[in-house]
Amino acid sequence: MVCMNGNQIEGLIGMLTTLGILVLLILPSLLGALRERRIDRQLRQAARQPGPHAEPAPQDRPRTRRHGAARPA
Repeated sequence: MVCMNGNQIEGLIGMLTTLGILVLLILPSLLGALRERRIDRQLRQAARQPGPHAEPAPQDRPRTRRHGAARPA
């Protein structure tokens, strides 16, 4: 059985406290980075697969007539 003296226990508590504070400081940044990656992946997927609100291609659009206006060059 390993017995720890008071100094070793104090050192262990200090080390665990420091590790806990480090985790609390890094966790929000890590979660934000993961969220950004998920959003980027969703945007790339949406760009590859046009949905029902996508604009029709130029050849699929109905031609409109301009009355009284000069034709653009």
